[in-house]
Amino acid sequence: MIGKLTRNALSGRRGGTLLARAGFTLIELLVVMAIIATLASIAAPRYFGSLEKSREVALRANLKSMREAIDQFYQDTGKWPAELDDLVKNRYLREIPVDPVTNESNTWTPVRQNGGQEAGIRDVRSGAPGAPRSGTRYEDW
Repeated sequence: MIGKLTRNALSGRRGGTLLARAGFTLIELLVVMAIIATLASIAAPRYFGSLEKSREVALRANLKSMREAIDQFYQDTGKWPAELDDLVKNRYLREIPVDPVTNESNTWTPVRQNGGQEAGIRDVRSGAPGAPRSGTRYEDW
């Protein structure tokens, strides 16, 4: 008799009928949804913060490579480039990089050297509006 009770209890039978339990209760679903919502509320700000940080890092890297190309152009030719496209034409850059904040390559702001024989672009800044988390404006980088 003990073996019969154990076997019936394990098989889910009570009095010879099978207990039917198909699906989840509303409470179980609500608990799972609450857990997922809590995890999402923790992860979402970190995700968007890391996206902003990666754009800032990419912007700094693009500015550095363009500034190095401008300096190399000046060292090789003795003059500053007249336009940013001169860096591409003379193969100092393969292409003008895309500003990761504006997602365009034509928003760079050239800083020109004024006067005399050394007229031309001596530096480049981002044309992106706004400011990163550090508080300085993109155009001041």
